[in-house]
Amino acid sequence: MVARNDTEIANQKDDDFNGDVKVPETAHQISSDSWFQVGFVLTTGINSAYVLGYSGTVMVPLGWVGGVVGLILATLISLYANALVAILHEYGGRRHIRYRDLAGFIYGRKAYILTWTLQYINLFMINTGYIILAGSALKATYLLFWNDGTMKLPYFIAIAGFVCTMFAIGIPTLSALGVWLGFSTLFSLAYIVIAFVLSLNDGMKTPPRDYSIPGEGVGKVFTIIGASANLVFAYNTGMLPEIQATIKQPVVKNMMKALYFQFTVGVLPLYLVTFTGYWAYGNDTSAYLLNNVNGPVWVKAVANITAFLQSVIALHIFASPMYEYLDTKYGITGSALEIKNLTFRVCLRGGYLAFNTFVSALLPFLGDFMSLTGAISTFPLTFILANHMYLTAKKDKQSSTQQLWHWLNIVFFSIMSVAATVSALRLIAVDSKTYHLFADL
Repeated sequence: MVARNDTEIANQKDDDFNGDVKVPETAHQISSDSWFQVGFVLTTGINSAYVLGYSGTVMVPLGWVGGVVGLILATLISLYANALVAILHEYGGRRHIRYRDLAGFIYGRKAYILTWTLQYINLFMINTGYIILAGSALKATYLLFWNDGTMKLPYFIAIAGFVCTMFAIGIPTLSALGVWLGFSTLFSLAYIVIAFVLSLNDGMKTPPRDYSIPGEGVGKVFTIIGASANLVFAYNTGMLPEIQATIKQPVVKNMMKALYFQFTVGVLPLYLVTFTGYWAYGNDTSAYLLNNVNGPVWVKAVANITAFLQSVIALHIFASPMYEYLDTKYGITGSALEIKNLTFRVCLRGGYLAFNTFVSALLPFLGDFMSLTGAISTFPLTFILANHMYLTAKKDKQSSTQQLWHWLNIVFFSIMSVAATVSALRLIAVDSKTYHLFADL
């Protein structure tokens, strides 16, 4: 990749970069949301129902020392990497409302295409995980009342996919979530508090737990590497410029407020439920903590139902870049209730989520998807690309020590990305042999 100097940037036309990639306007709202609302969007992502899996997918493979230190370090490096991207939002005298637009502006067409590809792989896999989560929550609720074996996980995943589609049709843009973010926060608090209280109660009643890291040999090493990908998956959206596009001016200052909110207040519930869950059940903790807890049926039902509902809302956040692309490409503007716009969303968003749902039901291995997503897209997008873009854009304003720091980050996370990808693919291959397709996990 060859970066352009300031003179080339200054001479660039507003509607393209490198003369061969058009940057379209957007059919969605920009500069409409407060930093506080954006902070809740970010916090909704990290405290989604995925948080119920970190006791099993992060703490169990890493143990107390690796898990606690890893989560804290991941918090700090994620805040740093996201801040780098946020600072570049107005680089070159214009707003870059899409991740691919920023990469293309700095490097050119190849980086534009590569970033777009990585981002949509990232978002597709996150959405796949949300549908698996939503289906798992529905199944857990069902089993609390009817344990007759009639309904299997793929059926619940299909139901979850349908509900997600209905929500996507009814909520046209990311900014339109509005009051739904309030509901999302209430839902998150419900299942996090319930999981925490029930886990705490179980932990005080059960005998000493086994906190040793399971596995042996090569398998144990691969599992630990895979868990490192889950660490970065927990905190990063892979769509920061798209979220920042919705924030009011001054966009960089307000985005930094939202990020500080996310990585201080926002991470506390994640820490609470993750550490308590692992303390209560040790290395027997499952990838869905509510499968471990004991307590009144109605309380566990509330936790599972709120986890399901929050997953529907959170999925909409991570699917919004795809929706924005489609709406902009086909000129879908105006009232969300117009027949043309409704029909378009039913067909295009419905088709996208139908494919998502099919993949979710086909390979419902949630922990493996988290590892693979972190490996092949979160590492490159959030850490490798962010550091290299900042290094390139601010090269003349950095000391040799600062430049060396960014290069160390680039090299380290490149190695981690390759290692974690191999580990995640191995885990999926192993699970695919252990379980059949459309498995009822």
